[in-house]
Amino acid sequence: MGSIDYLERIPNNVDLAGNRRLQRALEEWQPRFLEWWRDMGPEGYQARDVYLRTATSVDAQGWAQFGYLKMPDYRWGIFLAEPEPNRTIAFGDHKGEPAWQEVPGEYRGTLRRLIVTQGDTEPASVEQQRHLGRTCPSLYDLRNLFQVNVEEGRHLWAMVYLLQAYFGRDGREEAEALLQRRSGDTDKPRILGAFNEKTPDWLSFFMFSFFTDRDGKYQLASLAESGFDPLSRTCRFMLTEEAHHMFVGESGVGRIVQRTCEIMKQHPNDDPRTHGVIDLPAIQRYLNFHFSVSLDLFGSEISSNAANFYTLGLKGRFEETKKTDDHLLKNATYRIITLDKDRLLETEQPALPTLNERLRDDYVADCQRGVDRWNRIIREHGIDVHLRLPHRGFHRAIGACAEVRVSPDGRLVSQAEWDAHKHEWLPTEADKTYVQNLMKGVTEPGKFANWIAAPARGVNGQPVDFEYVRLA
Repeated sequence: MGSIDYLERIPNNVDLAGNRRLQRALEEWQPRFLEWWRDMGPEGYQARDVYLRTATSVDAQGWAQFGYLKMPDYRWGIFLAEPEPNRTIAFGDHKGEPAWQEVPGEYRGTLRRLIVTQGDTEPASVEQQRHLGRTCPSLYDLRNLFQVNVEEGRHLWAMVYLLQAYFGRDGREEAEALLQRRSGDTDKPRILGAFNEKTPDWLSFFMFSFFTDRDGKYQLASLAESGFDPLSRTCRFMLTEEAHHMFVGESGVGRIVQRTCEIMKQHPNDDPRTHGVIDLPAIQRYLNFHFSVSLDLFGSEISSNAANFYTLGLKGRFEETKKTDDHLLKNATYRIITLDKDRLLETEQPALPTLNERLRDDYVADCQRGVDRWNRIIREHGIDVHLRLPHRGFHRAIGACAEVRVSPDGRLVSQAEWDAHKHEWLPTEADKTYVQNLMKGVTEPGKFANWIAAPARGVNGQPVDFEYVRLA
């Protein structure tokens, strides 16, 4: 294979052209990435022209260049946010010291694990969503799916850059492993459980983008506080793209809610399913599932790893520099929910080992703001239904509530009560079959599946009926 044109083919601001060692590593890795993309990327649309946004620099003019291209030709760039002059570490035992420009030797393994865990989520979500194109509700939504996919691919490049630029042979081996694991594979699954779940339909995709990509926002924001400056700068730029993924999820669910409410207003005495839309109780059950699975991504309520990451200066809190405490937390406490025999209680715990729960609190509050916007749509249609986030102990596989059964309203319940009511709380097989049967591809410009409303506006000032994906 000939050498890659690093100025044109891979836009970057990390001087790839001047780093021969990194060039050689990426020259070996790139064809395997493209092979993975063709095998595990969006199915059936690799040869189609898609109206995509490409980042070519980190400034306002360069990070969002729009135009048609085929996805395998997407210019997956490597970008770090602009450096902060004289940046210092803001928290932990190294507070006040200059931010590290190289990996501290004593933290090498821990930092690598953080980067690999984050990096593994990026290709995993592409794999989870690869079949969705066949059942797209519109060309607008199809384009948004592909935009999310290529940006997850770029985020993989961002993590691979860090591994190959700063971790030597170990980093190169980890970069290879990121392409070898597969979402849901029994032998080589992805690292985190939520990224081994199926995304079989567009309601699940929108819920995933709202809830699970929002976890990504909070993990990236915490890593953006890292004392390892290249990781901090990488994550700060990734956050600009992550915002679009959450928009796709929130607006997608909102449009489903809107369409259901329109039908309910027109046919107040009918089951909405008889008119081919997704009823609000089913939307609530899908919400319950995706929220609970995403909560597990934050880890256990009490975690020595979280305390160590913070104390070592590797991973901070959300918006660390805006907080007004001592940024050491050695004597601080934090209130969390704990399991005490047959009761869930709020108790004061040392702040350092409860950092996962503190981040989860920030996440839950952010999710609630989105649910409030969905409820506003319902209220504007005069319908007396409220979507609700379930209790954080509901349907958990990690943490204090993993071994007990908790109802959506926060009651500890017996296995018998759980079994009697779980069909009210989580998607049923009938729900999944019904939703799956609605998934018929709609690919005429400006047309939308019956179960979802059109968006208020198109992409980048284009009309809603723009040909976002060229199928001819």
